[in-house]
Amino acid sequence: MTGPPEVLDCRGQRCPLPVIALARRLPQLPVGSVLRVLADDPAAANDIPAWCRMRGQEYAGSPAEHAYDVRRVA
Repeated sequence: MTGPPEVLDCRGQRCPLPVIALARRLPQLPVGSVLRVLADDPAAANDIPAWCRMRGQEYAGSPAEHAYDVRRVA
């Protein structure tokens, strides 16, 4: 994918809302796209990578505080 990732701003939302928003938005993007989830709930640091493992998507890391990149694999 070229260009910046799409951003899903979930700051201020508590678990499990950021993961629910991620699960709803990611299937709308083309395979290979990166979705950056902004989430300041401390649980997001564990929940987003765990969701990726369970759903077969790629957790692409955390480029900044409260930012989590997810690449759509399938």
